[in-house]
Formats: sequence, structure tokens, C-alpha cells
Amino acid sequence: MLMQRKSAFSRRLPDLVTEELVAVLSKKSSFEFKQLFDVVHERLRARNAASGGEEMLRLRAYEKLQNLVSRGMVKKTGKKYKGLASLSKALTPPEAIPVAK
Repeated sequence: MLMQRKSAFSRRLPDLVTEELVAVLSKKSSFEFKQLFDVVHERLRARNAASGGEEMLRLRAYEKLQNLVSRGMVKKTGKKYKGLASLSKALTPPEAIPVAK
């Protein structure tokens, strides 16, 4: 009898860095990465969630931002980033996204 095993590592909900990136990029303005990171860092510090050092947080934020760009939720024009309408889907848990058949 074959049983399918569920992996111990399932896709998790978006983390706080992604939540703050989405919140800031949902506004109608464009940001360069330095400006965007400054705003996200301040918001995370206000939530007492900016741990691990500023440089490590900067790297994580850049990685999350590039992930959103590659998924088509953020538009990069030159050095500026702007959230698109599909950005709200970044916070949706993967189980809630309907799969087309």
C-alpha cells in the first residue's frame, strides 16, 4: 500500500517583511530600493519586528522584493519599484488560491 507523505516543510504564510513590502507598495507611488527599505525598516521597528541586524534585513527585503518582481506583482522601471494590482495576492495563503483545471 502506497501512502503519500506530506513534507515537513509546507509553504508558509508570508512573513512580516513581505507584509510590510506589500503595505508600502500598495500605495500609488514608486520607490527606489533605498527609500522603500527605509520605510519598511521604520514600520518593522514600530512593530518591534526588526531583528537580526539592518544589513541582514536589507538583504531579506531585497530578496523578497525581487521575488515579487519575478511573480509579476511589482513593476521595476529602472531603479524604481511600483506595486501592481495583483500585489494583494502576495498575502493570500497558497491553499486559498484556486487552481485552474
